[in-house]
Amino acid sequence: MSDDTTSSDTLERLEEAEQLKLSGRYAEALVILETLLMEDPQNVPALEEVADNELSLERYERARAAAQQAVEIDVESYTGHYILGFLKSIDRDWNDAVELLRKANAMRPNNAEILRCLGWALFSKGERAQGIVTLERSLNLDTENPLTLCDLGVAYLQTGNIVKAKALFERAIELDPENPKALECMKVIGNAHNRQHAA
Repeated sequence: MSDDTTSSDTLERLEEAEQLKLSGRYAEALVILETLLMEDPQNVPALEEVADNELSLERYERARAAAQQAVEIDVESYTGHYILGFLKSIDRDWNDAVELLRKANAMRPNNAEILRCLGWALFSKGERAQGIVTLERSLNLDTENPLTLCDLGVAYLQTGNIVKAKALFERAIELDPENPKALECMKVIGNAHNRQHAA
């Protein structure tokens, strides 16, 4: 079998795994990806996809192991760096998160999801202005992302810009009426508003 056939077959299977992932069938996607890795343990796209699927299943250690492997094989794996940075954010290890997400952003500029995570990590690390600017950039690239709207809303809420925060949460609820973070934050704003009036 020639390399061309192998690579087109591999690409087809990666595409099939991607479609399964997009429809939320992570475990089925992982079956395909793990078969690809048994055939070729150095397959970086398959490792990146394994990390992404494991992340969706909240199996963080497995996601970390796959992302780490991808980065070790290919230092230019922006997905590997992004996932490792995202996991550092979950651990609230903001310094490492910012460093890894900056690397991912340098390799893949203008990716809304990388910028969202980087913005939140910067804000949480204490670089508030830089964090808000980065979250705004992410929102400009993907204006209908409830996650970005909420992260930016929380950032504005914490810096005292209630008007801006409220507008962002309202937009998030328009897009995703059941969004727990947006609903919770709107309640916080409502309570603060009521306390001001009662005072």
